Amino acid sequence: MTSRDVTPSATILGGIAGTTLTRSERDFFRSADPWGFILFARNVDSPDQLRRLTGELREAVGRDALITTDQEGGRVQRLRAPHWTEWPAPLDQAGAGARAMWLRYALIGAELRDVGIDSDCAPTLDVAQPDTHPFLRNRCLGSDPETVATLGRAAADGLLAAGVLPVMKHMPGHGRAIADSHHGLPMVTADPADLESLDFAPFRALCDLPMGMTAHIRFTALDDAPATASARMIALIRDRIGFDGLLMTDDITMNALAGSEPERARASIAAGCDLVLHCNGTIAEMEPVVAAAGPMSPQARRRAAAALALRRPPAAFDRAALMAEWRALTAATA
Repeated sequence: MTSRDVTPSATILGGIAGTTLTRSERDFFRSADPWGFILFARNVDSPDQLRRLTGELREAVGRDALITTDQEGGRVQRLRAPHWTEWPAPLDQAGAGARAMWLRYALIGAELRDVGIDSDCAPTLDVAQPDTHPFLRNRCLGSDPETVATLGRAAADGLLAAGVLPVMKHMPGHGRAIADSHHGLPMVTADPADLESLDFAPFRALCDLPMGMTAHIRFTALDDAPATASARMIALIRDRIGFDGLLMTDDITMNALAGSEPERARASIAAGCDLVLHCNGTIAEMEPVVAAAGPMSPQARRRAAAALALRRPPAAFDRAALMAEWRALTAATA
């Protein structure tokens, strides 16, 4: 595929209505030129169909664009049986250890790569707390930062071995939130020292990973704006956590953010995010978001190139053997 010598839009778009591209969607994506795409259950039917769709998306933009999805397991899993493995929620099997987590995500990555998906919005590095909102809690990897960092590293390494780029989330930490950011803005009132020692610690331990996703959370001791739209919080992610990878927003269609969607996109880029993630919308709704996000900055393009350089051919796996080992390791936690 011949790449176009243009600067992509600072967006990852998911407004694909069904399991194949319409002519209007194809024309829009060709013009908008998002850096990448995200897929959802509405876009998934069978392996052959999904291979065609991922091929259509790359053909639309004229390059080998990154295509991601949310394949965590449990409630958050876009590819499901009968064609793909049904995975338990991450927290339910975190006790099986790092090797089991590596196996799980290597196998997830292999299934994704088979159908042209080369990124996964995982691992979740939020530290589960007793009052973490149920929408998030069992998607976490543990309730202490050391366990989360160890298992998060194993998950990321498993994806990378399968040729799939991990996206750690939700920076700088969503675990203390007791509200669902899909519906409103969570407020976290912990003091900075507690945030440093618990919430930020797993992200600092994995700050070398290629991609990360922000949290739509307001940390009241640090800023008045949610992290996604806060220059102070993005600077914290860059400087105190030490992350120099490609930073994308969480979905800006979520109700935690104020203003119109173009205003949310503009605020996120102004705060220092590299990419705006827009997951659900019509072409008419995506068009102003693309315009507001603008083209990728030179810094974002540098980080994107570094991330894509890690998108290597998958390792040669004996999948049956890996699955048998994973089942043996997790039998006690099933």
